[in-house]
Amino acid sequence: MLLLPKRKPVLIMSIDRIALEQLDGEQREIAELIGIESYKKLVRYFGGGQIYVCKADTLMKISRNAEICGRFNGYNYRELALEYNLSTKTIREITSEKLKIIKNMPLEGQLELE
Repeated sequence: MLLLPKRKPVLIMSIDRIALEQLDGEQREIAELIGIESYKKLVRYFGGGQIYVCKADTLMKISRNAEICGRFNGYNYRELALEYNLSTKTIREITSEKLKIIKNMPLEGQLELE
């Protein structure tokens, strides 16, 4: 019979029991900013790793570009450029994927073969 050495019991502490007051420095700042429950979720998913948080202007560009694509009709480059204070070249870059979709749409009254 093989005898294994006795192990000390391992105390498993749940992060659910961590309180805001137990955190310090940057960790506490994050928890105060997003709330302790959201902080615990961050720790569960990204603990020990690095995450990138984009700048606010990046999010604003994403929103602006989605709005431009939503208003793009295939022809109104100049109108959108003037309204958003961008060059027509930039509008063309932003709307390039939507233009492909528009070009591949059937014309009004056109039958599709399957």
